[in-house]
Amino acid sequence: MSNLLQFTDRGIYCKAADIYIDPWKPVKYALITHGHADHARFGHQHYLCHPLTAAIIKRRISPDLNVQSIEYGESIQINGVQFSFHPAAHIIGSAQIRVEYQGEVWVASGDYKTEDDGVSGSLEIVKCHTFITECTFGLPVYKWQPQSNVMSEINQWWEQNAALQVPSIIYAYSLGKAQRVIQHLDQNIGPILTHGAVENMNELFRDEGITIPTTEQIIQNQHNEKVKCAMIVAPPGAFNSTWTKKFKGAKHAAASGWMTLRGARRRRSVDRGFILSDHADWEGLNQVIKETEAENVIATHGYTETFVKWLNENGLNAITEKTSFVGEAQEEKETA
Repeated sequence: MSNLLQFTDRGIYCKAADIYIDPWKPVKYALITHGHADHARFGHQHYLCHPLTAAIIKRRISPDLNVQSIEYGESIQINGVQFSFHPAAHIIGSAQIRVEYQGEVWVASGDYKTEDDGVSGSLEIVKCHTFITECTFGLPVYKWQPQSNVMSEINQWWEQNAALQVPSIIYAYSLGKAQRVIQHLDQNIGPILTHGAVENMNELFRDEGITIPTTEQIIQNQHNEKVKCAMIVAPPGAFNSTWTKKFKGAKHAAASGWMTLRGARRRRSVDRGFILSDHADWEGLNQVIKETEAENVIATHGYTETFVKWLNENGLNAITEKTSFVGEAQEEKETA
């Protein structure tokens, strides 16, 4: 395995181009895979990313950032190294970054999933010699059901609560997961109301031309008939807060890959747990790695040791590297 991309204390570094991919410390030139906080951070002098990610990080970090946009499939050369961005299907605007230099190809995938969620697009398989992969859910126990099944369960739960005039609150990360859930809610059941953090992202995407079902931000101390049969979409950090406690008798649910484990549901203390993740499951990770035809695999965050052991036992040259990426654990930390 060559060192076209190196793992440093600042981030994933390409020495030939003098750039970093998703650096976690301030650098001169940063290529960003997507807008989640563990991959897109404050302090870089220059950012390069997909246009939708550019809009996200300007909204989330600062409107004054020096950001250059690049479309999917478009190539840019930096010091003789060719870079291109390709759909990752993780969230809106997410990308895998292909790096080619002197006939060698690496792909830094960021975070990705294999199912087209109807919002974020389809994952593109990018052939390469070395593939840098997450393994947030890199254990066989993590196996996702089709999104249509999960959303049917969520809508049934909402309908049952609405029939009893009880508000439904579902906790989903405000960037990505929330829009995915909202896109597939049955608006015939009742209104879709949102926490301010969720509505902020909804407004951003509408401004960027992305169609999202009608939602309404809940105003302070809103207590009316509309709330009784509503689906309220809020970030995980809002759970058990003064904000949610004002909705008396509400039923609470979490949408996360971690809901696979009963212990996680108990720790969240929610009424229902819906298994819905914006990351690849065990089968998805293995499928993508196989289809890239990569000879070398680097696992960066998740169940790295277990996953790498499995890959090596199955004929690949796989290693782990330490990063500051946290995968879906970020959802647990998002505050209201």
